[in-house]
Amino acid sequence: MRKRIYRIIELSDGSDIWGTLYHYFMMIVIFASIVPLAFKRNAEVFSLIDKIAVVIFIIDYLLRLFTADLKYGSSGVSPFLRYPFSWMAIIDLLSILPSVASLNKGFRLLRIFRLTRAFRVFRIFRILRYSKSFKIITAVFRKQKAALLAVMTLALAYILISALVIYNVEPDSFDSFFTAAYWATVSLTTVGYGDIYPVSTMGQVITMISALFGVAVIALPAGIITAGYMNEMETSKEKDQAG
Repeated sequence: MRKRIYRIIELSDGSDIWGTLYHYFMMIVIFASIVPLAFKRNAEVFSLIDKIAVVIFIIDYLLRLFTADLKYGSSGVSPFLRYPFSWMAIIDLLSILPSVASLNKGFRLLRIFRLTRAFRVFRIFRILRYSKSFKIITAVFRKQKAALLAVMTLALAYILISALVIYNVEPDSFDSFFTAAYWATVSLTTVGYGDIYPVSTMGQVITMISALFGVAVIALPAGIITAGYMNEMETSKEKDQAG
């Protein structure tokens, strides 16, 4: 019985019709539960949708906790203690608690309904559990971790250096080092909000160099992720063909 529940609630490969139906059903519930967030007024139908969705989410959470040993095995820390601290379980819990809290009058007195409403946005992250593409992207980031960390280190180093340079070149234009770091980040990403900018010739030259360097730095992780994603897609296709 528990093994059957586990096969249904975990992402299936399409061979189990009940597992496929369950995941499509959960995706519909997730999307339906976040529809009320697009409206300022809380109509009765939205309240009903929210209550039904929360009950379904609670059942799903309990089923996953109930079958945690089948997912993690029995070695090491108890799987029933390990599961609640997994990042997907935390997202599940954050998507449930706000609605449960909003039903409590004591929480209403603290006027945190707007805060709980904001936390309901976490429901959209539940859909990641049912996304095959997300699993591929996660594998890409895991395998390309070293290269991405190297690029990130390069970007952070350049932000700090360019912030120090511009802060000393134009101390009147930048009130603090944090402001200079903000400018450096905006310049590196070539966003260029225009709210803070250098006025001297030297400062403008530094800005141009920073923007040009930013194009190269931003292109690096995009290329790494794209190449890794294509490799994962090829691997996935080979596995499907072999299966």
